[in-house]
Amino acid sequence: MVIPAVLLFATFHTFPALQGIYYSFTNWNGINLEYDFVGFKNYIHLFKDKVVKDSYIFTFSFAIMATALVNAISLVVAIGLNAKIKGRNFFRAIYFLPNILGVLIVGFIFNFFFTNILPTIGERLDIQFLMVNILGSEKYAWMGILLVVVWQACAFNIILYLAGLQTVPGELYEAAGLDGANYWQQFSKITFPMIAPFFTINMVLSMKNFLMVFDQIVAMTAGGPGHSTTSISLLIYKGGFQGGEFAFQSANAVIYFLLIMFVSIFQLKILQKREVDM
Repeated sequence: MVIPAVLLFATFHTFPALQGIYYSFTNWNGINLEYDFVGFKNYIHLFKDKVVKDSYIFTFSFAIMATALVNAISLVVAIGLNAKIKGRNFFRAIYFLPNILGVLIVGFIFNFFFTNILPTIGERLDIQFLMVNILGSEKYAWMGILLVVVWQACAFNIILYLAGLQTVPGELYEAAGLDGANYWQQFSKITFPMIAPFFTINMVLSMKNFLMVFDQIVAMTAGGPGHSTTSISLLIYKGGFQGGEFAFQSANAVIYFLLIMFVSIFQLKILQKREVDM
């Protein structure tokens, strides 16, 4: 029963990945049948290309900010939803809704919101900073994308943190309360150490997902204005499939894969060591 799944995985994942590595050592443009081997020429040019360099800087900066914001907001909201308040199941469902919405659809909706609705509101209320479409600004376009990405990503992270909070025995809080521990002490000494494995999972998954950000950028800015919001994934797609740089972007994809793998392993080692220390 495992053989069909293995064959499908190898056909649609492993084989194309190996093909990409092979083509990264050629000068194939993705269209013509003829190509030559160029060795590490594509990899050397990667480090000299300013657009590639800017896309890496943007992607990693974006991923770090988004990961920090998503996990901080998600943890705070999850703790609030875990409290005994009326209608908490209703609020849990509301907070999870963004996760079931299509990423591209959400991106197009917010594109329309930033481009048309928000400037109109700004004009009617005479609020200067709302009148400008931030998606058309090289300096501020990333903020609009970050807002949408964080809003949608929090939904999944909140659910994971809620699952972690359910594993913390209530007796620990009762004992800590009797010993005079305040809220912060209970959080730092009981809650966070107990949900540390969930924090590790969320941090690793968030960082990996944000390093691969693609859909929201396609829907909201298409990498513009200029190249100010071009992520690595979008650069590989546009250059490889639309710009005749298939081999060059294949080399970029190989480096990209190795970096994501390294970052994920590094996070796991650091965060799991922290779990043991706690």
